[in-house]
Amino acid sequence: MDSEALKKYSALHPKPAGLTLQYGTAGFRTKAEQLDHVMFRMGLLAVLRSKAVASTIGIMVTASHNPEEDNGVKLVDPLGEMLHPSWEEYATQLANAEEQELQATVTEICQKAAVNQHKDASVFIGRDTRPSSEKLSRSVIDGISVLGGRYHDYGLVTTPQLHYMVCCQNTQGQYGKATLEGYYEKLSKAFMELMKQSPGSGESQRHLKIDCANGIGALKLSEMQPYLPKEVLIHLYNDGTKEKLNHLCGADFVKVHQKPPRGLDMKPNERCCSFDGDADRIVYYYKDDTGHFHLIDGDKIATLISIFLKELLAKVGQTLEMAVVQTAYANGSSTRYLEETLKVPVHCVKTGVKHLHHKAQEFDVGVYFEANGHGTVLFSKAAETKIRQLAKEEKDDEKRKAAKVLENMIDLINQTVGDAVSDMLVIEAILALKGLTVQQWDATYTDLPNRLLKVQVADRRVIDTTDAERRAVTPPGLQEKIDALVKKYNLSRAFVRPSGTEDVVRIYAEADTQENADALAHEVSLAVYHLAGGRGEPPQP
Repeated sequence: MDSEALKKYSALHPKPAGLTLQYGTAGFRTKAEQLDHVMFRMGLLAVLRSKAVASTIGIMVTASHNPEEDNGVKLVDPLGEMLHPSWEEYATQLANAEEQELQATVTEICQKAAVNQHKDASVFIGRDTRPSSEKLSRSVIDGISVLGGRYHDYGLVTTPQLHYMVCCQNTQGQYGKATLEGYYEKLSKAFMELMKQSPGSGESQRHLKIDCANGIGALKLSEMQPYLPKEVLIHLYNDGTKEKLNHLCGADFVKVHQKPPRGLDMKPNERCCSFDGDADRIVYYYKDDTGHFHLIDGDKIATLISIFLKELLAKVGQTLEMAVVQTAYANGSSTRYLEETLKVPVHCVKTGVKHLHHKAQEFDVGVYFEANGHGTVLFSKAAETKIRQLAKEEKDDEKRKAAKVLENMIDLINQTVGDAVSDMLVIEAILALKGLTVQQWDATYTDLPNRLLKVQVADRRVIDTTDAERRAVTPPGLQEKIDALVKKYNLSRAFVRPSGTEDVVRIYAEADTQENADALAHEVSLAVYHLAGGRGEPPQP
């Protein structure tokens, strides 16, 4: 390692005094102007990680659904998964090291993680459409270059596309070609094959309105459009030409505010969906004849996919184990429907995509979605091999056809991470194949009314949880108070958890009516305020 060069370059990307940041599920995220040193140092870290695992590592410059002024960075591990938890600690350590400790910190990480300095390093870089992203990705390149790493800059891509490229590269092309063209070709080919099987294929046009959150999704969907069949007409809104990224639009806005985004006019019963800023989340929605807004979130998406896959697995007659993974935020009605009606096992894990992904890997077919619309389906190697073999060799026509549909599903799904483009095509294919309208899909089950709130606290660490964040262990007395409040309402539950990024406590409540869900959420927020050191004025109903 050239310590003079490191010193010289590091001085060009100075760390603001007194700033400390934490690498969480979403990587680092904060105001863009505070991130220059972090980007440079994550360039360094990506080189070290690449040498440690002798594989290509990804770096994505994005702050997803955050406001346009923010930015962030996350690293992508060799198979397109999120950075290993032990390296999250190194990321935090490196980002917060003072200028004069930088060299020593790099050396320490090399020792702790047994990094072979003589190995080659290779890094893939991608970025979203934020005004600050291009300059910040140049800082990443400085970091990679100073440690002698090679890099390929993909420029503007969705977050899931970068995950996909990294996986393709490290599987020597088994997962696909590590180019945007390769991504569009693989997905569109699988989608076309599926659409050929649909009952009304060829004659009726399928319209879908897409709110692209004024982000990268619009650019990439426009690039993909020529690859898609003529009968699928996608109409792009909030394409980033006029308004600010994520401003009053995008999947997060629609989910939180339970209303349509600005800039998309909805006629009754039209299918609409929203991506988030970096296109790794999707939610659907429509307005009924009375003008009432209906949201179809990640829970309902997981349910639709589960119904479809379960039918196909039954047809191919294989004993493949399928399960759905959710978090505590999943609507109680969805869990009940999956377990009791569909008879599919449901597992609840801590919030954060890495926890869902990890659990889903335990099954032959693992469906996971967060209620916010981030999710995908994982197929075990054994299940995938078996399905591909049946699609080729099975003598029974029905079984072979079902296996073929499953095979195309495997190719259409981005198994590395939640991907709004891929998930959208999966949903569109399933609706077409099953001949379902958006209303029929919505009617699978009725969501229990719920409410999300947050309370500012002096220190979020006073709250500690257990049972996949469904119960609070500390502060003393809080869980007992929540239990007593929940007893007052029908079909109700509530839980609290500390935010991963700021000093707030998040509250979720559901009950038989919206009034009751709101009342319960408010009462729980008061309990948190009084028992967990609330800041400012007490919460108002």
